Amino acid sequence: MNETRRAILEELSDGPASGPELADSLSVSRAAIWKHVEELRDAGFDIESEPTGYRLEEISAYSGPAVEFGLEAPFEVDYHDSVGSTNDRARELATEGAEDVVVLADEQTGGRGRLERAWAAPPGGVWASVVIRPSITPARAPLYTLAAAVAIARAVREAGVDAGIKWPNDVIVPGDEPSEYRKLAGILTEMEGETDRISWLVPGIGVNANIDADDLPDGATSIRAEAGDVDRRRFVQRLLEEFDRYRNDLEAIVPAWRELSVTLGQRVRVDRPDGEVVGEAVDVTESGALVVETDDGERTSVTAGDCEHLRPV
Repeated sequence: MNETRRAILEELSDGPASGPELADSLSVSRAAIWKHVEELRDAGFDIESEPTGYRLEEISAYSGPAVEFGLEAPFEVDYHDSVGSTNDRARELATEGAEDVVVLADEQTGGRGRLERAWAAPPGGVWASVVIRPSITPARAPLYTLAAAVAIARAVREAGVDAGIKWPNDVIVPGDEPSEYRKLAGILTEMEGETDRISWLVPGIGVNANIDADDLPDGATSIRAEAGDVDRRRFVQRLLEEFDRYRNDLEAIVPAWRELSVTLGQRVRVDRPDGEVVGEAVDVTESGALVVETDDGERTSVTAGDCEHLRPV
């Protein structure tokens, strides 16, 4: 966000202020103040004019500047009312050298999940992809998917939904049985790099926020369906702040993931290209692999696959 516009918003957050007062405080002309206020209004900020000056109403806009204002994490927001895929746009920005940019959209018309599955992404959801350049080896990249899952789950819980994390990349609302759950969010992480380093990493995040359950596939749910509508601006801010917290403390990611997991301790079936693994999920490794104790007592670390919770034997 433009620093002058940010400063105007900070001044108005403390109460109404006149154009001359803002001009003197920020050392710019009154004409510049008027221009910046108009640009803020165009970005969705409700700034009223009254005899004593300008007054900032409650921020209800869902836009790049609105999310950036008050965000306690160093991300720039590239917002779109509609986009084919936030991950596709994030990859474009990454190849152009971008870093710490969040591609955010109200709607995706070509959203996709793991294994190129279609992902319903209608207006009202939170569709975001984060461009980062961590100084790690590719083997540690799954940690950032775990970090995104933790960030989503924490933000969802703050919104009033008792959500948990299902390995490898889903945030769900548990049902009465371990095999019963409703999917609330998913993550698709993409990256480019070499053997010993990552060039860029893009965790793509999809959260069914303010969407009617009838508009979602079978087995899915939304924050609206579980707890009512959420302030998406603040929700995205909290999600990004939590993600930023954990990307700067990699050692804290796995313990936080374990705490929120609904997979550990469950009997699971993981479908892999080389066959399925059935047993009890007992742990997750520091690189994000699921450790499954099979019926014959062996422990297998599963790095990828579709995980299904089973009924207890």
